[in-house]
Parts: sequence; structure tokens; C-alpha cells
Amino acid sequence: MGEEDMRFVVLNSGHKMPLVAMGTSKTPFGEDVSIKGPILEAMMVGYRHFDTASVYKSERDLGEAVAQALVTGVLRSRADLFITSKLWTTDAYPEGVLLALRETLKRLQVEYLDLYLIHFPARSKTAEFGKEEILPIDLEGTWKAMEECCKMGLTKSIGVSNFSCKKLQDLLAIATIPPAVNQ
Repeated sequence: MGEEDMRFVVLNSGHKMPLVAMGTSKTPFGEDVSIKGPILEAMMVGYRHFDTASVYKSERDLGEAVAQALVTGVLRSRADLFITSKLWTTDAYPEGVLLALRETLKRLQVEYLDLYLIHFPARSKTAEFGKEEILPIDLEGTWKAMEECCKMGLTKSIGVSNFSCKKLQDLLAIATIPPAVNQ
């Protein structure tokens, strides 16, 4: 699968996103299983869009695979990839967004993301997503922090995941930069 075979969509941010992506979620979530090998194999057969999240515990594996692919010539440059990651619920508050994104970038060993998503329209006290742990999200404050990350160049596009039509309408009413994606 060469780039000429890939299908893209142009996001409202103006950036091209490959329609086919490799998801990097591990089941169960954990760092004890490496998926670096499968990611490298996917790159070798032409995958250029990778979807990860801090909660998946796969960002480090993806970062190592990207670094190796650059050294071995599988990739010419970071610009050859489209990397999506997601803000987990424990960091889904205005002061947590930038810190979480910087940690994601560090684990991925990259300077920027192509797409950063709010994983769920909720906040939680702990990584466990039990009913008693769920808190309401400060959607406006959290989204403003996402917009700041975009303005800083730490992500090219921002969006959401698992949002209902109502939550998306609420977000569109306050957004300066509209979400590029609802995954």
C-alpha cells in the first residue's frame, strides 16, 4: 500500500488525514505487552496513520517504532505519519490538558501530534472508569486548553471522541476552533 493507494480526508483544519489507521490499543491496557513489532510491520506495508491514547499504554511503543522506522529508512521523516492520540478522563480539566499532551509527546518522542482528541466527554478521579469515579467535565475550559495546544503548534488538529450529538452541539456553541473529528 503506497501513498498513491491511500485515501485521505481533508479536515476543517486544512490537514490531510489518512482514512485507514492502525489502532494501538492493548487488551487489557498495560505496558507489559509490547506492540512495537506489529506497528513496525504496519509501517512496512504502508500504514501511515496510527491511533493511540494515553490510557492504551501504547504511546511509548509507537514512539520507539517511529524512531526505528526513521533510522532504518522505512519512513523518510516524521511528516510521513499522521499520529492521533487522546486526552484521558483523569486529565480532562483545563490545567491538565497541556501537561498531559506534553507527556504524550515525550512518550511518542515527537514534537507534535497531527490530531489530539478528548477521549470522553467526562472527567474521572482515577484511571479506573467506574460509575462512582465519573465527574462532570468543564467542557468550555477543557476545550479552550485544547485550542491553546493547537495554537502552540503541539497538535495540528483537535477533536473529540465518544461525543453525543448534544455534547457536540454544546461544544460547537463555545468553540473558537471547531473540532476536526468526532471519532
